[in-house]
Amino acid sequence: MIGFIKKDLLMIKSNFKLLGILIIVYAIMGLMGEIDVSFILPFMSVMVMISTFSYDAYNNWDAYSISFPDGRKNNVKGKYIATILMTIIVTIITLLLSFIISYVNTKTINFEETLVSMFGSLFGTLLVLSFTYPIIYKLGVEKARIAIFLIVFGFIFLITLLSSYINIEFIAKSLSFLENYLIIILTLIMIIMVYISYKISEKIFSKKEF
Repeated sequence: MIGFIKKDLLMIKSNFKLLGILIIVYAIMGLMGEIDVSFILPFMSVMVMISTFSYDAYNNWDAYSISFPDGRKNNVKGKYIATILMTIIVTIITLLLSFIISYVNTKTINFEETLVSMFGSLFGTLLVLSFTYPIIYKLGVEKARIAIFLIVFGFIFLITLLSSYINIEFIAKSLSFLENYLIIILTLIMIIMVYISYKISEKIFSKKEF
């Protein structure tokens, strides 16, 4: 298991320098007030991890990995754990960066607002992970890009269409009693959606032929 995790992290080692440059660039832009870094960097970490699927396909890693004991399960489990670790590390770095940018720009640090923003960023990033990985395991990374684009476009279109008929303000007021439990609820949702995504990917990969 540890070997599978190390494999993915070592595979993106060459991208660490690029991530470092991006962190510096986005930090400067954040200090200038041009962008909010809270979502961009964690999202980039998942995009970097998605690139490992291409490396795996090029090197026929999946076919080789199944020769190990529990190779199919560990292949999927290692990919998810490596991605989550990478996301958490980048999220922590982004959180510290947000504190610095907030202090430099306003001479104050709004801990609650920043933490809520980063928590929402982590939720969105893990949602992307949960959504894309099963599709990639099913179709392969190249075909998955097209499928993901079409599904996301359709989803955005559906949300836009429904927003014309749904009273968002009424729903927000109706759910206001959950505000004090929002962090707990979102944490549970994150755990559940990642677990379901993992089990779907595991099932897909267990039946895949090479």
